[in-house]
Amino acid sequence: MEEEAGLAWTVAHAYRGSGFFRQRLDQAGVDPASVRGLEDLPRLPFTTKEDLRRAYPFGWTCVPLEQVVRVHASSGTTGRRILATYTARDLDDWAEMFSRCYRMAGLGPQDRVQITPGYGLWTAGIGFQAGVERLGAMAVPIGPGNLDLQFEMLEELGSTALCATASFGLLLAEEAERRGLTGRLALRVGIFGSERWGEAMRARIQELLGIETFDIYGFTELYGPGTGIDCREHQGIHYWDDYYAIEIVDPATGKPRGPGETGEVVVTTLRKQAQPLLRYRTRDLSRFLPGPCPCGSPYPRIDRIQGRSDDTFKVRGVACEPAQIDGVLAGLPGLGSEYQVRLTRVGGREHFLVRVEAANPDLPGSAGRVAEALRRGLGVRPEVELVPLGSLPRTERKTRRVFDERG
Repeated sequence: MEEEAGLAWTVAHAYRGSGFFRQRLDQAGVDPASVRGLEDLPRLPFTTKEDLRRAYPFGWTCVPLEQVVRVHASSGTTGRRILATYTARDLDDWAEMFSRCYRMAGLGPQDRVQITPGYGLWTAGIGFQAGVERLGAMAVPIGPGNLDLQFEMLEELGSTALCATASFGLLLAEEAERRGLTGRLALRVGIFGSERWGEAMRARIQELLGIETFDIYGFTELYGPGTGIDCREHQGIHYWDDYYAIEIVDPATGKPRGPGETGEVVVTTLRKQAQPLLRYRTRDLSRFLPGPCPCGSPYPRIDRIQGRSDDTFKVRGVACEPAQIDGVLAGLPGLGSEYQVRLTRVGGREHFLVRVEAANPDLPGSAGRVAEALRRGLGVRPEVELVPLGSLPRTERKTRRVFDERG
């Protein structure tokens, strides 16, 4: 690790470079000179997405703007965009982290990596590409949509790895089956992220494309994608603890969770120049996985993201999470990976409907069996409507699964 790396440098740098951080640390009574190491993390104040939005556009930036060589931004779908700024070293660090992800997925210079996430203000496309180029592999930068072009490149260039949102990965897998390409493509690896996706979706994509899939982690505030990935053991997400630190806290109280307990992922960067993070509350839910990974990697692990603390919805007084629905459906034979939740209110009564794709949706009694399994898993019984495989919407971006229309 370089001399500048570490928590003490990050806190001093943030305090010196940003009025936003200076105010937050002063309010918390934290003297940057008193911060020595990661044991001091609990003394630092949390920061949130709302804090970063209020710092828009450059209040969160801790270097002179002359040192900023690129900007990206969040989608803005849940509020004002968050603007991310990068120095040249930040971009170099991001590319290095991303290349680690590719190596952990078994890729090397011999591979041809087809990149389908969007380019532009979104961090994904250019992040995937920079990692490929650092790895020394061949980047095939298609971007989103355009299925004919996607398959033209997959067939004619012999792409061996596919990078996509999990939803677009599923769409491509099902389209490959429709075109009779299953088993005929050179693909061997899929790297998917940008949204939480369950084991049922993973199994369906792998079956249709005949590939091994990897769950990549990251978000705009923390460089972008490429800041963690599951290895070939598929026992959690390895994250790069030489670039950032993770805490797991109770989403309600902010207190540390115990070993193995699920909580909110909180991130503090250790090297980031333009926009460091101090105890940033991601809203992602996970837990630390103890002990070394069987793959032999020295990097620590968290579990695959189980959902978000702000994804929870209440129906008839019971708190439910999409991850719980995923888990139930994945254990039932004959169901696809896709579902949709509709919450409505009619005459003061709440209606909870789950539409689920099934191989044989008209099989007598199937909907009732799924409804009962969901009741056991959630603590509240939904109505269940089984629909044919492929009938729910597919998208090149993140798939929306919960529609709360109760008003």
